[in-house]
Amino acid sequence: MTAPTVEPNTAVVGLQWGDEGKGKIIDLLAGRFAAVVRYNGGANAGHSVVINGQRHALHLVPSGVFHKGVRAVIGNGVVIDPVALVKELDQLASAGADLSSLAISSRAHLVLDYHKTEDALRETLLSKGAGSDPDNTVTTDRSIGTTRRGIGPAYSDKAARSSAIRVGDLLHPDRLRRKIREVCEFKNRLFRALDDGATPLSADAIYESVTAAGARLKPFITDTAYLLHDLVQQKRPILFEGANATLLDVDHGTFPYVTSSTTCALGIPAGAGVPPRALQRTIGVMKAYSTRVGGGPFPTELLDDTGHRIRERGREYGTTTGRPRRCGWLDLVATRYSVMLNGCDAVAIMLLDVLAGFDELRICTAYEIDGERTDRFTPDADDLARARPVYESLPGFKEEIAHAKARAELPANARKYVERIESFIGAPASIISVGPDRAQTITT
Repeated sequence: MTAPTVEPNTAVVGLQWGDEGKGKIIDLLAGRFAAVVRYNGGANAGHSVVINGQRHALHLVPSGVFHKGVRAVIGNGVVIDPVALVKELDQLASAGADLSSLAISSRAHLVLDYHKTEDALRETLLSKGAGSDPDNTVTTDRSIGTTRRGIGPAYSDKAARSSAIRVGDLLHPDRLRRKIREVCEFKNRLFRALDDGATPLSADAIYESVTAAGARLKPFITDTAYLLHDLVQQKRPILFEGANATLLDVDHGTFPYVTSSTTCALGIPAGAGVPPRALQRTIGVMKAYSTRVGGGPFPTELLDDTGHRIRERGREYGTTTGRPRRCGWLDLVATRYSVMLNGCDAVAIMLLDVLAGFDELRICTAYEIDGERTDRFTPDADDLARARPVYESLPGFKEEIAHAKARAELPANARKYVERIESFIGAPASIISVGPDRAQTITT
């Protein structure tokens, strides 16, 4: 009798600017693993999972929560809004999810109300062009386009250390109260400098809110590094779930229009507490076109009827914020860069069905920057803003493909589109999504 195949420890990461459909891929694969681990980001990220036609929105909890017997682990690299997490757990429980498998790292940092206040104050100040020039003669909007959920300020406090509060502090009420009072005193001074009309923070109100959430989360708090190392030692496979995406990586993305964590596979060892050799396979997730939310350069953006058509067919509105996403043709220069950084063994091409009905499909295979042509991606936002896409045209396909069960059932031009993607980025498409539901997936 042949022994069952054990899955390698696998990462699923986004290759574009987020919203690629990672939640569906995680949900599709999760049942084969002992644990699904979120290792970065916060409640600014959103994953959608559609099961039997019902859509579930996840923000902090790993997408594997819908699989019984699979540990859902929130790692130390995540910044956690405790009130938002409790709300999410209530919603999941009402949807029938088994929350007994949840584990939350005691080393993860908290996002509290003052982080959201600081996030909003900074964005408002930057949107007015503050600091754009010393004479205040230019009023360019310099805001990053954050979700204003406090993610950046929470990571800033983590790096500053003295003003940081961690999940483990929820287990020690006296320590928690003292830290909140100290931080509120400092933040009140900061907020008055940013806005002299800022409402003072109430340390007592924040403490009461946090302790109420902490009581609910207490049973799930543990040292997740030991939990994961035990699974590695037992050779039980782990699935690592990335939030946001590679082009939003704080080091390797389109800085400064990025998020505040390491979003690609390079962040797994630090964000989960496992050694690099524990990661054995990486699957990159990409859309069949490109989207972006918030500020920042986007070379292939379409501000016409074609972009609107992609947005409406793809339901391109944020899972977390509801904001309409900017849409454009597929940028393979950017995607190949992300494949390189993550060391992808394969990719999942999502939302191919959205492109049905187009007479022509265009893909960006190079940039022209200041008159020079290059096929290499530049993550510097100022340089990328000057990039003009060089397109390659492919024939479109008219047929709807939502019922295709194998690659051979796709229209010939849809297959050619997939094959051109594979040849350019240098990685095979092991998964092709032709609809939002679990069943609408082609695996090869």
